[in-house]
Amino acid sequence: MFEVLVYVYENYWQADACPELPHLSRKLTAVGFEAEEIQAALAWLNGLNIAAQNTRIGPPSGSAASAPPGFRTQSAGSLRVYSVAEQEHLGAQTLGFVSFLESSGVLPPPMREIVIDRAMASPGDPLALDDLKIIVLMVYWRFGEEPDALVLDELCDDAEFRVAH
Repeated sequence: MFEVLVYVYENYWQADACPELPHLSRKLTAVGFEAEEIQAALAWLNGLNIAAQNTRIGPPSGSAASAPPGFRTQSAGSLRVYSVAEQEHLGAQTLGFVSFLESSGVLPPPMREIVIDRAMASPGDPLALDDLKIIVLMVYWRFGEEPDALVLDELCDDAEFRVAH
């Protein structure tokens, strides 16, 4: 599934350039992906579309009165508590990476929640860190945002081949 997602990310730089899911399915089949991988990726992408559909990345503009009903920004002192199921499925390494991205200010809380939602919908127990990085890229992609160069380097760089100074 993740190979299909990487292909979609690399070939459709902007989410709005990506064809509708049935047409995308035909294109992926023509490229040579397995039908099972394609179906899993399309189901995952559909879940991403649903999760992102009514999500705001930043706080609403204007006064609190102009905010949509039920919209609240996260206060600076708030803390995200992960359920036991999330801890078991995601694992310490991926949760640590999510925390790193959030504390660095590059993963706002609404995007974090979508990352967690899509990670929970992904195979793997625990989820591999490289797979989580693909999920983060796909969430940025869905919102039409490109992470800054350092974040992109962190998401795409293979730490195994880094040389310590």
